[in-house]
Amino acid sequence: MSSIAPPSLLGMPYPQNLETAKEVEAIVRENGAVPATIAILDGIPCIGLSPEEMERLAKLEKTARKISRRDIAHVVATRSSGGTTVSATMIFASMVRALSLVFSFRLIQFALRWNSRQVGISIFVTGGIGGVHKHGESTMDISSDLTELGRTSITVVSAGVKSILDIPRTLEYLETQGVSVVSYQTDDFPAFYTEKSGCKVNRKLDLKTGILIGIPIPKEHSVSGNIIESAIQTALREASDKGISGSAETPYLLSRVNELTGGASLESNIALVKNNAVLGAQIAVALAQIQDPGHKEDEITKEEGHQEEGHQKEGHRTMWDTSKFKKLGRKNGSAAGSGSGAGDS
Repeated sequence: MSSIAPPSLLGMPYPQNLETAKEVEAIVRENGAVPATIAILDGIPCIGLSPEEMERLAKLEKTARKISRRDIAHVVATRSSGGTTVSATMIFASMVRALSLVFSFRLIQFALRWNSRQVGISIFVTGGIGGVHKHGESTMDISSDLTELGRTSITVVSAGVKSILDIPRTLEYLETQGVSVVSYQTDDFPAFYTEKSGCKVNRKLDLKTGILIGIPIPKEHSVSGNIIESAIQTALREASDKGISGSAETPYLLSRVNELTGGASLESNIALVKNNAVLGAQIAVALAQIQDPGHKEDEITKEEGHQEEGHQKEGHRTMWDTSKFKKLGRKNGSAAGSGSGAGDS
């Protein structure tokens, strides 16, 4: 069995975010994997959301917390809710993966809820990762997504780096972190809304870091590079004039670019997320088959009606039935995860 968590609920307006999330989960199932969206709800990190929880998170829209590595402890302590960025999602995915080896959740010092029947996440699908911002050489505004890729052994499948960022410097930074970067069926790294960025990738492999796989957006959904670049430059100037920076900059830029392109960028965003889910699910299934030669397609769970099995709630914490977990652990396959939040740019 292979599990994969669908991409971002944040970064898109409601109800498109919810509709996209549901469609992506369906795509993941159709391609033989089990979806498990990641978020933090009421202070509890959730690996796999129920339909009700997904709708609740989607309706939070702009008021939802954007949770990066540094925010996890505070959000858990204050029992807040929000979507996880690439960096935070990688952390939770790697925790589930590591703990699946010892068949115990007792090592986690805060409540962690795993809703999927599958254990172990190795593949994580998202839209686009964060990176080095324009003029990052002066501002030092660099996403923690990049450092997380350098320290956490999870494979991230995305449509590259968001076009509002400095792609060449982002790839240089990933090289410094020792991160393997590859592109699907091309040597040219994708530029999110467009198929090519003009930056070549290395195809090297380092087993101690994360791996970034860039999936070019389908040609029919690609937006003209000139249109996107013009919109990005306009949005950057406006953000600078308004004094918008830090964690507020990326959501503003993405929203403004969507307005300036007449909604074309949002349509492209939805299309590339679905495309990433297809390839991510196929990679997860292939990995499971390699790790478990006895893996069979008909064993894959395609229903999510069992999300509450294997745990009992006590107050605000989750008490695990470890006997059931041990039983699941014997089927240890490959899982793929992605967060409910946008990249930490």
